[in-house]
Amino acid sequence: MVRCSHIPLGDLVDAVVPFMGESITDGTLAAFLKKPGDSVQIDEPIAQVETDKVTIDVASPETGVVQKFVAKEGDTVEPGTKIAVISKSGEGANVTHVAPSEEKNTVKETPKPSAPAEKEIKPSIETVVAKDKPKTPSPAPSRTSATEPILPPKERERRVPMTRLRKRVAARLKDSQNTFALLTTFNEVDMTNLMKLRSEYKDAFVEKHGVKLGFMSGFVKAAVSGLQNQPIINAVIDGDDIICRDYVDISIAVGTPKGLVVPVIRDAEKMNFADIEKEINRLAKKANDGSLSIDEMAGGSFTISNGGVYGSLLSTPIINPPQPAILGMHSIVSRPMVVGGNVVPRPMMYIALTYDHRLIDGSEAVFFLRRIKDVVEDPRRLLLDI
Repeated sequence: MVRCSHIPLGDLVDAVVPFMGESITDGTLAAFLKKPGDSVQIDEPIAQVETDKVTIDVASPETGVVQKFVAKEGDTVEPGTKIAVISKSGEGANVTHVAPSEEKNTVKETPKPSAPAEKEIKPSIETVVAKDKPKTPSPAPSRTSATEPILPPKERERRVPMTRLRKRVAARLKDSQNTFALLTTFNEVDMTNLMKLRSEYKDAFVEKHGVKLGFMSGFVKAAVSGLQNQPIINAVIDGDDIICRDYVDISIAVGTPKGLVVPVIRDAEKMNFADIEKEINRLAKKANDGSLSIDEMAGGSFTISNGGVYGSLLSTPIINPPQPAILGMHSIVSRPMVVGGNVVPRPMMYIALTYDHRLIDGSEAVFFLRRIKDVVEDPRRLLLDI
C-alpha cells in the first residue's frame, strides 16, 4: 500500500526548466542527476536539458529533498516546464510503492462470460474448405541469388536516437551545402619558423603569462591579418545586401564528447598572442565540461577548424552558416622540400579555405590563403605589419 502523510502546501516547491536563450524554444530532458529521496542544496543541479546548442542544468530552487519527478528522460520541455517537486522539510519523499507481486494479488481476474450453451458457433465456409483441402508440400527455399545482399541479423544492430546537438549540427551543415556556392582552395605552409619561435620562447611565455604558447594563436593572428587585407571574407550576405564588419570575431571549432561546438573569440584583432591563448584555453575547458553559454557561441565572422589534432592530412571543411568562409588546419608532416636549390626535410602543413563563391571571388580567396602562408612562415611580418 502507498502511505501518504499530510504535507503542507507551502513546503513543496517546483523545479522548472530555466530560460535557455533567445533562439532556443525547447530542449530534451537528457538526464536526472538526482533520485527521489535524495537531498539537494539550493541551486544544485538536479537534471540536465540538452538543446541544439548547449546543455543546460535545471537547479533546485530550495534546499530540501527531491519528492518526485513529474517528467521523464527524453521528454521535450520548454522554459518554465515543471520537472520535479522539492520538499523543503523532506516529508513525503520516501514513498513506498506497491510490490509487483502484491499488485497482482490485489487485482482479481474477472472471468470471461461463456457463450450460451444453446447457441452453437458454426464454422465459416472458408474454415471448412481449409480443413478439407489437403496440404500441399511447401516448395523448397530457393537459393539466394547472387544479386541479393546477405544482411546481418537485426539482433547485432542497435538503434540509438540522435542527440539534439547532433541533429542541429547535421541540419546546419546540410543547409550550408544547399545554400552556399562552396569552393575550396588549398596551399601549404612551412612551419619551421613558427615552430622555432615556439621552441625558443615557450618557457618565458609560460612564466610570464601562465599559459602555453601553441600554434593556434599564430593562426588566429594570421587569420586576423588576412581578414583585414581581404575584408570581403569578413563580410556576410543578408538578403540582397552585404554586411561589412569592422570587427573580427574568430570561431574555433572544438570537438567534444557530445559533438561539435564553435565558441567565439571576440574582437580578436585587439588581442595579442597571450590573450588569444588564454581565451582558447578558457573556452576549450568550458566546451569539454559542457558549460558553454549561448552568448559564447553566438555570432562569429570566420571559423578555424584544426583537423590536424586528429591526424588529418587534408580535408575540405564545410562553412559554418551564416559565415562566408572557414579555414582548415591539418597535421604537420616532415616532407622533402626544395629550399635554395637543395632538397631538405621541412615540417609542412596543408591549409584549406572553403568559401562562399556567391560573395568571395577566387582571387580574394587565394590572396587570403597566401597571406596566411606568408605570416605563419615569417611571423615577423605581424610585428612590422607587412
